[in-house]
Amino acid sequence: MDFELTEDQQALRAGARELARSFSDDYWAGCDDRGEFPWEFYNRFAESGWLGIAIPEEYGGGGLGILEASLLLEEVAASGAGMNGCSTMHLTIFGLNTITKHGSEQLRREVLPAAADGSLHVCFGVTEPDAGTDTTAITTFARKVNGGYVINGRKVWITKAGQSQKMVLITRTTKRADVERSTDGMTLFLIDIDSDYVKLSPIPKLGRNAVSSYEVVIDDYFVPDSCRVGEEGKGFSYLLDGLNPERILLAHEALGLGRVAIEKATRYAKERVVFGRPIGQNQGVAFPLAEATTRLDAAELMARNAAWRYDKGLSCGREANMAKWLCADAGFTAADQAIQTHGGMGYAKEYHVERYFREARILRLAPVSQEMAMNYVSNHVLGLPKSY
Repeated sequence: MDFELTEDQQALRAGARELARSFSDDYWAGCDDRGEFPWEFYNRFAESGWLGIAIPEEYGGGGLGILEASLLLEEVAASGAGMNGCSTMHLTIFGLNTITKHGSEQLRREVLPAAADGSLHVCFGVTEPDAGTDTTAITTFARKVNGGYVINGRKVWITKAGQSQKMVLITRTTKRADVERSTDGMTLFLIDIDSDYVKLSPIPKLGRNAVSSYEVVIDDYFVPDSCRVGEEGKGFSYLLDGLNPERILLAHEALGLGRVAIEKATRYAKERVVFGRPIGQNQGVAFPLAEATTRLDAAELMARNAAWRYDKGLSCGREANMAKWLCADAGFTAADQAIQTHGGMGYAKEYHVERYFREARILRLAPVSQEMAMNYVSNHVLGLPKSY
């Protein structure tokens, strides 16, 4: 059993770290305060070829795995960019995995090279106001007509929809009441975000304000058959090829946020002198930081295992959900302790740890809540009956 990264993976990680850390905490705080998409950051990563890291080489990408993509996003988060940085690019990585695996050759040629060079932005349309994490309960419907489909429905919490030209969209093509299994009758599309038929409303929110989330209303939108991804009615199974990588990638982002929070807190604990000595000399300050670091290291092992299993083509639902749960918990604990270590100044924007805290909190909710991750483990790992 080898836990070492390869030389190429170490070099990749170092390169991502160098580029990400060329953008300061003040840059990110400014983007967050202004609600301004970090175009300079995004364009630099696009120009350097990072965005297509997991897209096959034949379509202009790097042809690497989820592990390498995870290392990239962990370093972005750990630079202080946090979720504001990661959310500019992780949708391109996991969202387009469904196109890579199940899209037609026409769709792949149309989308993947442009996504790899950064000229095409794609968002992921799954969640709905009345369905939440019960994806089988969605009501967005694609009605079959001659030559295509007419789509009507609503989505919510769609990250980066306002900056995207296309959306990977899950719909129903058969109503839930009319199928034997609730996961049947769902179909995946790749649609243009046409303002005549797709209305976007940004959602004011607690954190990660440089990258907006949107409510989306789709009204009588005709899309041709060529926009369908794979076969009609099999969209839910295709969706899973995006969901497990999503959990793995965001687990690593939570690790990165936790790391930068501990880095800032440790520095402050060494420099801040009270009662004639640095506060880090006090076990009441030192031990919680040591514990938070221990939790991060333990969570990292599960996240690496999940990524390794996915790239090997092995089942990884168990590991992906556990990694998401452990890393989100460890990252949030670290960010919370960073504020506690800074005392009152931790609540001030000057030291940036309050921003890490707000962004780390997202990861206990998304892409799936901690409770839903435990539902997966209790049902699919332990074999206990469903609670929902």
